[in-house]
Amino acid sequence: MTTDERYMQRCLFLARKAIGYTYPNPLVGSVIVHEGKIIGEGWHTKAGEPHAEVNAIASVKDKDLLKESALYVNLEPCSHFGKTPPCADLIIEKEIPKIVIGCVDIYSKVAGKGIERLQQAGREVIVGVLEAESQALNKRFFTFHAQKRPYIILKWAQTRDGFIAPLQQAQQAPVWISNAFSQQLTHLWRAQEGAILVGKHTVEKDNPSLTTRHWVGNNPLRLVIDNDNSLPNSLAIFQGDPTVVFTSVQASNTPHISFALLSSSVPMPKQVCNYLYEQQVQSLIVEGGAQVLQQFIYEGLWDEARIFVGSPQFSEGLKAPQLRGDLIATQEIEGDYLFVLKRD
Repeated sequence: MTTDERYMQRCLFLARKAIGYTYPNPLVGSVIVHEGKIIGEGWHTKAGEPHAEVNAIASVKDKDLLKESALYVNLEPCSHFGKTPPCADLIIEKEIPKIVIGCVDIYSKVAGKGIERLQQAGREVIVGVLEAESQALNKRFFTFHAQKRPYIILKWAQTRDGFIAPLQQAQQAPVWISNAFSQQLTHLWRAQEGAILVGKHTVEKDNPSLTTRHWVGNNPLRLVIDNDNSLPNSLAIFQGDPTVVFTSVQASNTPHISFALLSSSVPMPKQVCNYLYEQQVQSLIVEGGAQVLQQFIYEGLWDEARIFVGSPQFSEGLKAPQLRGDLIATQEIEGDYLFVLKRD
């Protein structure tokens, strides 16, 4: 690993600290190096608050050293006025001579303009250090702006013999296939994403809350597919934070429930994606049930699948969804197995 890559790796580490908190902004970390020593670092913590470069510069005790330093950042510095001033202007103002960038920002208001401004000011600019890693960190941001839809994660738990649910369910409560550690990990994921979706049958059988109650973090926006709008408002999914119901029946919004009208002429997954894009929601977890998951698979609207395989066996029941993808990670979690696939 080169020296530049080592410092960029630190930028990525810092950026990850804010996952789930910066929407609609990307995850960005920055370090400032003087004669082989990090003298300042920072990351973007929340939309509307200072960017990573600003925090890194502010953390440097002796500002005179900035004129002899290199600034590292995993994403191209902004060059436009948004909720905060342009970072490129601050870097120029502080006379930082060298800027090392992980990847270009494809957002239309930046898209190379920050790099161009720095170069026009006579700064040395290096682009593409740990580029793939930098792009992967902001996969939600890049997917949203490039494909005009949220980054989509399919998630389910299945038995060793390939079932997602038993044939019969005695009461309105979840039948757990994965263990408590896997369930806690699921709540961490919820805190990292913008929205979560389930179908009507999952709500009827499991009465889920779809919150992050087993982890510290923001609750995702809850979405439910209910074509005939027949789910009672007393269910857990309609308590507390707002929920959006996708339905074919005209209905009036309430303080906690919004309705999105489904069209018969457009596939449901596409309509959900269009709605979330309009709402500036950059990521979605689809948690079930099997029919809803399979519809997203059929339409090719998914980016990752996270599949838990628990120890139970049902012998018969509802078969788990079927998909093809590239296996990118496996993990053993106290007897459960997690398989992560990426769409090929």
